[in-house]
Amino acid sequence: MTTRQLFLGIDCGTQGTKALILDAASGQVLGEGAATHTMISGTNGRREQDTRQWLDAFALATRRALLAADVDGQSILGIGVSGQQHGLVLLDDQGQVLRPAKLWCDTETTDENDRLLQHLGGEKGSLERLGVVIAPGYTVSKLLWTKEQYPEVFSRIARILLPHDYLNYWLTGRACSEYGDASGTGYFNVRSRQWDLQLLRDIDASGRLQAALPELIDAHQAIGTLQPTIAEQLGLNPNALVASGGGDNMMGAIGTGNIQPGAITMSLGSSGTVYAYAEAPQVSTEASVATFCSSSGGWLPLICTMNLTNATGAIRELFDLDLQQFNQLVAEAPIGAEGVSMLPFLNGERVPALPHATGSLHGLTLSNLTQANLCRAVVEGTTFGLRYGLDLLRHNGLQSRSICLIGGGSKSTVWRQIVADIMNTPVICTEHSEAAALGAAIQAAWCKSWSNGHEDTLADLCQRCVKLDLHSETLPVAANVAAFQQAYERYQQLVATL
Repeated sequence: MTTRQLFLGIDCGTQGTKALILDAASGQVLGEGAATHTMISGTNGRREQDTRQWLDAFALATRRALLAADVDGQSILGIGVSGQQHGLVLLDDQGQVLRPAKLWCDTETTDENDRLLQHLGGEKGSLERLGVVIAPGYTVSKLLWTKEQYPEVFSRIARILLPHDYLNYWLTGRACSEYGDASGTGYFNVRSRQWDLQLLRDIDASGRLQAALPELIDAHQAIGTLQPTIAEQLGLNPNALVASGGGDNMMGAIGTGNIQPGAITMSLGSSGTVYAYAEAPQVSTEASVATFCSSSGGWLPLICTMNLTNATGAIRELFDLDLQQFNQLVAEAPIGAEGVSMLPFLNGERVPALPHATGSLHGLTLSNLTQANLCRAVVEGTTFGLRYGLDLLRHNGLQSRSICLIGGGSKSTVWRQIVADIMNTPVICTEHSEAAALGAAIQAAWCKSWSNGHEDTLADLCQRCVKLDLHSETLPVAANVAAFQQAYERYQQLVATL
């Protein structure tokens, strides 16, 4: 019998923290736990969180996962942390958090982002200089906003951290960042993998921001071991290695085995993402494509739509439907919803780039205005947004042999078929839907392997630990593909009028 090699994977998201225990020797997930967070919201686009909640949720989710796995925390060899991208955590020189963390979905800093984009020479200038076009959710505009709105807080900044960097700092006492998550800050060059120090000096000439940056490390490097007090508090082995960790999309890529060209991961969560692995930073001329670094040594060209299960959920609530009833109605309506189209831009939209757009319904008549058609139209509309993004990635030379589907929406059989038909690509789910937490645990095993002189490559670990759910495999149906193509062209014409 092989000895177990136990790793803890953590995913700290907007709505909560998930923890799982992975045995990297057998590739089995032994147990999971979760705990929720709440958000601080304002009508002006403010979306913030109290970082204390993350620490409490980390401890609770970990306790629940250890209990479910029936393992002793002292046997955990390493920890990997996945975090929501783009968030801003500011610490003073005592390591205390200065104010609530501003999140990826915060749009309060749109004006500051517009000014910074202008300073960089618009989208073209931003692409040339950083390899990405900065968007309102990115970290950089949050720094300028803090300087202008909270000068007293700004004057005390000693560390600038992303959410996952902050959790790693709490665990180890070391401030580090890895290339994947750093790519979404807006002050990092994705081609050279270095901070853009001049941009931070342009925001504040004193050099304070530059001095507050974490040290950049490679994805396979461990940050260190647990601080004794934290190990005791969490009931974990103090010698457990803390991996570099990464952003949730980067960890989701590892957790779906998306670490070589040809694979595409599509996440059907509250927002939608599509990303693929690339071996070189082929920066797209399309502003909507973010050519982030991956947390596996390469790059991860990515598109993100702001509306997905938040839009389908809004229609479900409107008609007071449970998931099963909703899916049944979607299945009842024909492809194209008898001419009903929904542009589901309830949150504004990033892809297509329509930040000030609102949702709208088109093509309604007395005969096609049914619950089933509206349910169908919202699923088709959100999926067309992902198709639009996938086409942008394909134009940039990315191949898509198959799509690995993750996130809440992937559990719906009818939605999986719609995705396969609209993308004209086979679709399959992983057995384990918590791809980011799994990816974090796999990355921790990889970091441990590096420190032991490479017994396992990341590919070995993904092969062992990422399991595809063969029952979920869904192939495109030729007749459906043709019908959807017509409906998609109608969607594109409607988007063009915006």
